Amino acid sequence: MDVRTFDDAATFREAAQPLLDARPAHNNLIHGIVTTLIDHPDVYPSFDLWLAEHGGEPAGAALRTHPYNVVLSEPTDAAAIDALCDAVVKGRPGVPGVVANLPWTPRFVERWSHATGDRAKQVLAQGVYALTRVRDPRPAPGAHRPCGPEDRDLLRTWMADFGAEAHPHHDRDPEGGERMLDVRLSGNHDAGLWFWELDGEPVSLAGFGGAGEGGSRIGPVYTPPDHRGRGFASNLVAELSRWVLARGIPACFLYTDLDNPTSNRIYVDVGYERVAESAEYSFTPESAR
Repeated sequence: MDVRTFDDAATFREAAQPLLDARPAHNNLIHGIVTTLIDHPDVYPSFDLWLAEHGGEPAGAALRTHPYNVVLSEPTDAAAIDALCDAVVKGRPGVPGVVANLPWTPRFVERWSHATGDRAKQVLAQGVYALTRVRDPRPAPGAHRPCGPEDRDLLRTWMADFGAEAHPHHDRDPEGGERMLDVRLSGNHDAGLWFWELDGEPVSLAGFGGAGEGGSRIGPVYTPPDHRGRGFASNLVAELSRWVLARGIPACFLYTDLDNPTSNRIYVDVGYERVAESAEYSFTPESAR
């Protein structure tokens, strides 16, 4: 198993495309990040890309956008996970963690900890969902609208609140958040943010972004605590997913926290089906204990 590194995201995508496109739902996270690297290079100024190949064919892929975790693709050969781990250990120390579908995360983590001495801890279990047809949820009062530059202050606050609630183990990256808001508010149709409003007041938020030709990734989805339990998020996700599909995109993908039964039920009710489970682990170096 050979591992190649890449400095150019477009060249990486071309080499990895047969692998990523073979299972678009399972690979939607890594595919979406690569798409952002190509279409909006200012969002992630520093990144690493690895591709494991067997007999000249792609067998597994990994990337890291600094300062975030390593993200793994769905491999065609389990040995690709081992080869990628060895390459990341050799090439980029100080990795904070890893995200991948099961069963690949534990395999990577075991090899990583053995090689580095880092202590690994699972910090998040997620469901990976896909949708190709929307089911109408129970109606909720209000209506959806796309967000614009005038909404930036509220979006900044809500995105920070979402991160603190959904990913409390992540270090905050305000500059990265501002760059992502630049993209989401640019008016392009490949990424954006929508509000659900009630009497002119935003009560829920959902976003979308590219995940390759196979689909579009929905997220984040956030409703402030005072507005939960009224169906706002269900209706917003349904309308946003319907709009994405109407543009000729074949599927929508999203991630849910498996420890949150409410959010998992919401997405199933509007037509999302679980296709995989994903796990995130954080690494603590021995010197930091």
